[in-house]
Amino acid sequence: MSAAARALKSVSRAAFSWKQTGRPQQTLAAAVSRSGVGLHSGAHATATLLPAHAGEGRYFVVEGRDDARVAAEVGNAEAQSLLCTTLRWGGGGGGGPRVRTVEHLLSAMEALGVDNCRVEVSGGDEIPLLDGSAQEWVEAIQSAGLCAAEDSSGQKLEKLSPEIHEPAYLQRDDCFVAAFPSSQIHITYGIDFPKVPAIGCQWFSTFLDANIYSSKIAPARTFCIFEEAEKMRGAGLIKGGSVENAMVCSISDGWLNPPLRFKDEPCRHKILDLIGDFSLLAQNGNQGFPIAHIVAYKAGHALHTNFLSRLLGKITVDQEKLDGKC
Repeated sequence: MSAAARALKSVSRAAFSWKQTGRPQQTLAAAVSRSGVGLHSGAHATATLLPAHAGEGRYFVVEGRDDARVAAEVGNAEAQSLLCTTLRWGGGGGGGPRVRTVEHLLSAMEALGVDNCRVEVSGGDEIPLLDGSAQEWVEAIQSAGLCAAEDSSGQKLEKLSPEIHEPAYLQRDDCFVAAFPSSQIHITYGIDFPKVPAIGCQWFSTFLDANIYSSKIAPARTFCIFEEAEKMRGAGLIKGGSVENAMVCSISDGWLNPPLRFKDEPCRHKILDLIGDFSLLAQNGNQGFPIAHIVAYKAGHALHTNFLSRLLGKITVDQEKLDGKC
């Protein structure tokens, strides 16, 4: 284990606590669904978002497996899922039903305050990619509306939020995620693609609320490097990827399907992913993203979720194997 990982683990139990917000947990006021192709499976799937009781949190139900609710919690995240975030019933290392590519939907729900939600997935085990951003999920949530959630007894529950009290970080090579105490949510993210001039080195920093998310983060689409795409397809990945749902950039020819929505759209999309992954810190219908200044550089899904696991002091063997890999 790296020195950075040991340092994080040594402070993890004191690094954050749950803070009262004075606001009730929320859920959707009505059901809403969206259909589309899954990025990796290529299958046409539908995700239906339904209201849920206070305290239930966000969870997924795969078609035909109503007996296995896959909670959107970091303990269910597969540690070695590098190109998307995958949740599996019974824990990330188990063999139960799984749901893949959940990060964009969870990102929108976390940012807009959908604390409790049942997500029914049909037509496959993957959330539809839609246009590669979270914009359509934001529109779906806004169309359904939000309301205060009640538990099975008809009682509202106060929403709690995690608050970072002391610096914590996780580093692998030149990739890292760090959290610093802050009075509000602030995110700073950096990426670097030195062999891809059209992307290069980018940084984006923002505070976070529903309005900022909807206008500055949610529209940012996922992206890939053209020369790497065929290798991923050969590995059975990105079967559903296309210029309709991802920005494609060539090392030599630049962007193949312009225009970009933002000049730093790739970096903004990384923040979108980070919010979705950090939403997995949520428990029992409370907030997932911590009140902190999160700074990340060249991180990815595995590093995001491994950071949360170490923050909670819950490390799996698979996560230990990932030390030294971004």
